Amino acid sequence: MDRPTPLVSAAMRRLRPAVTRLASTTLAVLAGCTGAPEHAGNPVFDGNYADPEVAVLAGRYWIFPTCSAPYDEQLWFDAFSSPDLVRWTRHERVLEVAAIPWARRALWAPAAIAADGRYFLFFGANDLQRPGGPLWNPDDPRSHTGGIGVAVADDPAGPYQDYLGAPLIGEFHNDAQPIDQFVFRDDDGALYLYYGGWGHCNVARLAPDLRGFLPWADGATFREITPAGYVEGPVVFRRAGRYYFLWSEGNWGDASYRVAWALADSPAGPFTRQGVVLEQDPAIATGAGHNSVLNPPGTDDWYVVYHRRPIPNRGRDHRVTCIDRLEFDAGGRILPVKMTFEGVAANPLRPVVDREK
Repeated sequence: MDRPTPLVSAAMRRLRPAVTRLASTTLAVLAGCTGAPEHAGNPVFDGNYADPEVAVLAGRYWIFPTCSAPYDEQLWFDAFSSPDLVRWTRHERVLEVAAIPWARRALWAPAAIAADGRYFLFFGANDLQRPGGPLWNPDDPRSHTGGIGVAVADDPAGPYQDYLGAPLIGEFHNDAQPIDQFVFRDDDGALYLYYGGWGHCNVARLAPDLRGFLPWADGATFREITPAGYVEGPVVFRRAGRYYFLWSEGNWGDASYRVAWALADSPAGPFTRQGVVLEQDPAIATGAGHNSVLNPPGTDDWYVVYHRRPIPNRGRDHRVTCIDRLEFDAGGRILPVKMTFEGVAANPLRPVVDREK
């Protein structure tokens, strides 16, 4: 057979993502006709959404993402809930900047937990700068206030209201910009907050009332645990007695964005880098990163919930939320994630009660 001409080859490359997507959709339809498990499809819901935080709250799966837009337009959070990872319901504007007196823009990367019968969202706001930083403006006091805040509601769908009246973390510690917070509850009920941008990551022990922090044994509040290659977006979980730390590295605005991982024997580290677990696939999407991790209670099923840039990409904020399987080898190492268009099969939640203690 004659080789394709360069023009034909280029056309085939442009068509490949669409053909792959069509094939995946066809397989999903056929699966439904044959009684096989239903799949969610990626992205799992419409719209530009990034930095997705997944949680199990009030007997449903929840995803709280950033509304991916210019910073001055990121003024609220939408949320999405599902009974099975396949059928998703949108809950609009569960938290708005008007409910946070000290916030004015750039709401992003929420983290959700249940505690004492209520629901809490930790979030970044204002893109806080510091003297000497690249965006510091001494004549604009609006850039001098911001950081990580906390909001509270009686229902996972909100409406959420400011919990503290001020940022929980409103300053730089260990050179970490106070953004991209993640709350981890260990098996003993202890709460840890991991956060940090600009290439630095801190961990702190949250007080039970979520209004402040407990000091470490040495008297410090914020302990730096930055692993090699870290940029932002920390996530921690425990499996088989070991602590897994995932983060994003590269540039969030281009194809270099990806997820790496590390291991430790303690929630405070030290964490030893293991490698890259999620990165671009030019046949599917680029810029895969800023993930969270889901383990449905009572199972050893694991999922990575993340954003990626569809091909063709339509700009900086063209990011969508996706779910794929997170798998481990016999030794507990995370296997490289395979991005898909079909997404994951339905996995209805077993009856559970929110773990609050």
